[in-house]
Amino acid sequence: MTAVPDSVDVVVIGAGPSGAIASALLQQRGFNVVVLEREHFPRFSIGESLLPQCMVYIEEAGFLPAVRDAGFQFKNGAAFGWGERSTYFNFEEKFSPGPGTTFQVERARFDKLLADQAEAQGVRIFYGHTITGCELGEGESLLSYTRADGSAGQISCRFMLDASGFGRVLPKLLDLETPSSFPVRQAAFTHIDDGIPTGAFDRNKILVTVHPEERDIWYWLIPFSGGKSSLGVVASREKLAKRQGETPLDLVQTMLGEAPVLAKLLSGARWQYPANQITGYSCNVKQLGCQNYALLGNAGEFLDPVFSSGVTIAMRSASMAVKVLERQLNGESVDWTSEYEQPLRLGVETFRVFVDAWYQGLFQDIIFYPEQSKSVREMISSILAGYAWDRNNPFVAEPKRRMRALAEFCTSEA
Repeated sequence: MTAVPDSVDVVVIGAGPSGAIASALLQQRGFNVVVLEREHFPRFSIGESLLPQCMVYIEEAGFLPAVRDAGFQFKNGAAFGWGERSTYFNFEEKFSPGPGTTFQVERARFDKLLADQAEAQGVRIFYGHTITGCELGEGESLLSYTRADGSAGQISCRFMLDASGFGRVLPKLLDLETPSSFPVRQAAFTHIDDGIPTGAFDRNKILVTVHPEERDIWYWLIPFSGGKSSLGVVASREKLAKRQGETPLDLVQTMLGEAPVLAKLLSGARWQYPANQITGYSCNVKQLGCQNYALLGNAGEFLDPVFSSGVTIAMRSASMAVKVLERQLNGESVDWTSEYEQPLRLGVETFRVFVDAWYQGLFQDIIFYPEQSKSVREMISSILAGYAWDRNNPFVAEPKRRMRALAEFCTSEA
């Protein structure tokens, strides 16, 4: 590949889903764009259960045929378990218009596929390039970077899109990070050959299992094609510390033993993949965009993995930011707060209410209530499918009030 140019219109930091989509959309609009990515693909990442809303942005970027043909596990909903109780949501039965199905993906292969599709459209991606410095200027910014061989370089640009995910490159360099309001939680996870007998579980759905006794502890099971699954457990750092084993794999296996129904489902699993854990992953920032840069997805804010919202927020932020940026680069006056940050935060705040309600037990009271209203289920299904920006949905227009009122009704009727 040719060397990184000295100057471009836009530098995208990171080649994950938001970076691939943003760069492809900019390339389609005729802008000079490059992507600088620290890692070499394929590389492991979590966030493996997509939401149907993602398909809108995958199609917008021109990636949909490749994603459909890749052999990923089909997904049409979410199942929930709590002891012997169970329920599920079919995402095709939802309030909001739009796709009702998607895929569950091993991110190493999925992210490389999207990046390759962006390159096929003409995007230049430079792997093994780590951003080390940023100088903001009026109309132009300067990024410093090091290559994999240790050599250094610089590139000037009219705008920067930070798609670095948990790396949060610009928030760290520009002192944009602020404390999250969420308690510090920890996730331990691995891949397994799940050994689930045919018919024992609907592999077209993610399974979220609540700990039988401690409702703020939960497990994810994300089936992939080929009999493989992602398995993880999430709890407060303090609660997992009490069960900590010698390795993250010990922790996952110990915690699985505390959920008998899930353990029985996975009794035939083979544990032959490495495990890992992350702690304190929730974050927030002072601002999501200005005349020099915009933060996409996890680079700006990450809530919690419970509703698989991360990739959806990342992809939507890429689509939204490019539309505002196109106008700015073409000489129009734009307001990044009112045209990007505030509209994006509408959906983020909807997800935040659902996450809060999950850990408070309110959402669990709702979904395990036996006599659920079909119309309310469809409204909730829309949020779970990623349509958290649909203002016509009462759970987007007034998420906190609706959630509390519904939880109070379900507990009073129980």
